[in-house]
Amino acid sequence: MLQTIAVTGGNGKLGKAVLAELDNKNYETVNVARGKRREELSDSYIRTDLLDAGNVYGALVESNADAVVHAGTIPGPGRNPGYEVYESNVMSTYHILEAASALNLESVCIASSINAMGAAYQDDPIDVRYLPVDEKHPVTPRDPYAISKHSLEVTCDGFGRQDTAPKTISTIRYPWIATSEELRTNFKSADRSLEKIGSEAMGGPNELFTYIHIDDAARVTRKALEANFVGHERFWAVASDTTLDSSSDIVAGRYYPDAELRESLSEHQSLVDIDKARKLLDWAPNHTWREVD
Repeated sequence: MLQTIAVTGGNGKLGKAVLAELDNKNYETVNVARGKRREELSDSYIRTDLLDAGNVYGALVESNADAVVHAGTIPGPGRNPGYEVYESNVMSTYHILEAASALNLESVCIASSINAMGAAYQDDPIDVRYLPVDEKHPVTPRDPYAISKHSLEVTCDGFGRQDTAPKTISTIRYPWIATSEELRTNFKSADRSLEKIGSEAMGGPNELFTYIHIDDAARVTRKALEANFVGHERFWAVASDTTLDSSSDIVAGRYYPDAELRESLSEHQSLVDIDKARKLLDWAPNHTWREVD
């Protein structure tokens, strides 16, 4: 039974939200982060170099955790050289999984991204073979951030095959994680018609017109920790609607004309299938930008 959960990167946007979600469910929480403490939510704080295997092992021992959420990575490719982005995502994930295995932790949840598919940071359009996209859709990452997210998922595949690994390993493919204020500013108060959306728009075509409210992102993370499946599973976690005013069948025809349409798309239905998260995690999004106050 889970009691204490370590969260790497608890100073960050997602990390803070996860700490709040876990605290609300009465878990003991430990923030394991690189820098100084910048939150007041966790029950304890451990400063750790997540790229040092010994540091990671020592921090998880000290935390006395039953499970770990790993969100303490470089959040995008823009401010760091490619090799640093790759190292941050992949090697820190390896260290977390290795330590979690040695310490017999029950569950691990790793922050992946829509970019594992090859998305927002690439010059070429996203490669969409069919709609709605699901976890079996081919991935074609090109930039360092996208490659690293795909690589950490493959790393989790490997650990998931080991008898000594944590019982449950999840990777969550989050899109843009937004607060209510960010959704109000970028979507509800903006013109989200097809005519006004460019390729670089927030929640645009290279992101499959996806987003997720920060509360839903935190909740799916907790649900992944509490799940009972064995091995590693990938999960898409996005809002149930697109970021556009136009109907999804029109959006699909305009932006992804070569994609096979595997089901009819109704109204503003998301172009990403989240049925796997519904079934294995008992999770569904509660928030939409259309209902933000």
